Amino acid sequence: MIVAKAWRGKRYAVLGLARSGAATVRALVAGGAGVVAWDSDEAKRAVFAPSPLRGEGRGEGQPSSAAPVAAPLPTLSPEGRGLVDVAPLDDLTGFDALVVSPGVPLNTHPLAAVAREAGVPVIGDIELFSQARADLPAHKVVGITGTNGKSTTTALVYHILKTAGIPTLMGGNIGLPILEQEALPGGGVYVLELSSYQIDLTQTLDCDVAVLLNITPDHLDRYDGFEGYAASKARLFAMQSAGHDAIIGIGDAPSAAIARGLSGRAEHLTKIAPGVCLFQGDWPALQGPHNAQNALAAIAVAKALGVSEVDIDRGLASFTGLPHRMQQIASYGGVAYVDDSKATNPESTAPALAAFERVHWIVGGRAKGDDLDACRPAFGHVVRAYTIGEAGPKFAKILGGSMPVEVVGTLDAAVRSAAANAKPGDTVLLSPACASFDQFRDYEARGAAFRAAVELLA
Repeated sequence: MIVAKAWRGKRYAVLGLARSGAATVRALVAGGAGVVAWDSDEAKRAVFAPSPLRGEGRGEGQPSSAAPVAAPLPTLSPEGRGLVDVAPLDDLTGFDALVVSPGVPLNTHPLAAVAREAGVPVIGDIELFSQARADLPAHKVVGITGTNGKSTTTALVYHILKTAGIPTLMGGNIGLPILEQEALPGGGVYVLELSSYQIDLTQTLDCDVAVLLNITPDHLDRYDGFEGYAASKARLFAMQSAGHDAIIGIGDAPSAAIARGLSGRAEHLTKIAPGVCLFQGDWPALQGPHNAQNALAAIAVAKALGVSEVDIDRGLASFTGLPHRMQQIASYGGVAYVDDSKATNPESTAPALAAFERVHWIVGGRAKGDDLDACRPAFGHVVRAYTIGEAGPKFAKILGGSMPVEVVGTLDAAVRSAAANAKPGDTVLLSPACASFDQFRDYEARGAAFRAAVELLA
């Protein structure tokens, strides 16, 4: 577990007790901090309610139906150990920080406003990790952000470093919460996938290598327009020391503008232009033009960290990809079935359509916008579309003039129909260009349902 000496004796309010929130509470307590924690889910609260680490605040045993009261200030044991209490958070006076999960909307959540009025910083677990860096063995940090491709690029960098024998951990928006993992030995590299939400909650993370892959419209309900979203991504570089490395894809105007603003970094700035000709035949899990960009970014990171060309080549060739990201899960009768459930917006679906010659496209869910314009250049690859979920009827109207379309409604029905229509050499592709929440818990559950439906075809 990663802890910081700077937390000792301080008092933190923690909102949200899912994976990262629970890990945050444990790390803060291990570091000698006092914590009051809260989650609207009684089951998540119960994990900490009977804990021997708890303090003696007013919130003990508070039933979920009780009216909110001011959170008690957490106590500290005479031995200096941290203690945790469970209570509703209402008054934040006296706390050193409010720690929230990235899912808490800072622009609308009432507790965020309470914190601002009380002058209490609102931070996340990545900021706590940044505060702990001074107490860790000598290391480097790679931070990777972008609207699309950041999970694959993060996992690829991590894999290349492991292949090269460099101690490394992967965290942030992927894998285990970073505070829950054991600190690396000297010379290690922490590779962090960072969403815009996580960057919003971070003030001091000085990445040795910072990466921006792209910026396209997404999560606009959390920002003051597209400009606000782009500004959030730019903060990753604003937190960097000028002598540290910045790697930026310049295929879109906002990213290119950020790169121009960093032109003074000279040799510490690497720009990745779109359309670079790159042989990908030796990289089975990195097909398609978008993965060419991901690979170029990962190569630039590895070179900035001093990894040899031989180890980079070995890592690229042996990378197996990530679940739900253009993952081939089966092949029946010469027809490939590809799970790209992580493609939750049109911009992330477009590269998947372009990667295959003849596609039976399963598309739909809860739409994040009103069009599929980003996918239009690849419409010529689509043999037939099968629309599902809330967006199904609307998407059928959009696509009807460009390709045959079936409004099938459900994922299992789409798989059966696509299998009936597909010929050897075709690809049945789940790349929904939508969020999953109309029919599934998350994109992972949607991908699992796709796999289950495909396995029934065998």
